[in-house]
Amino acid sequence: MAMESKPSSGNNNLSITVERNPSESRLSELGIKSWPKWGCPPGKFPLKYDAEEICYLLKGKVKAYSKGSSEFVEFAAGDLVTFPKGLSCTWDVSVAVDKHYKFDSSSSSSSNYSF
Repeated sequence: MAMESKPSSGNNNLSITVERNPSESRLSELGIKSWPKWGCPPGKFPLKYDAEEICYLLKGKVKAYSKGSSEFVEFAAGDLVTFPKGLSCTWDVSVAVDKHYKFDSSSSSSSNYSF
């Protein structure tokens, strides 16, 4: 199980963590199949995370660029990805995304994404 974490520019606490191909037991432990689903077509989408999000990509390929940086974290189908609360980034989606996701309710407000 490979882990990858890259800090966003300016704040080393706001890093995207990618867990490549987590085991079925790990996915079951998290209850991924009961999480809501979300998808998007290819394109660029600026996002700000008002709560921590964990997502598991069923389909797709994304490069997430931290706001104000040319550095990116790439993730794709089969990856479990964690986005920290307070992160601003742009998703550059090259293959349409279908994912299960969950926001950390302890860090959540009524809206978890800001566009």
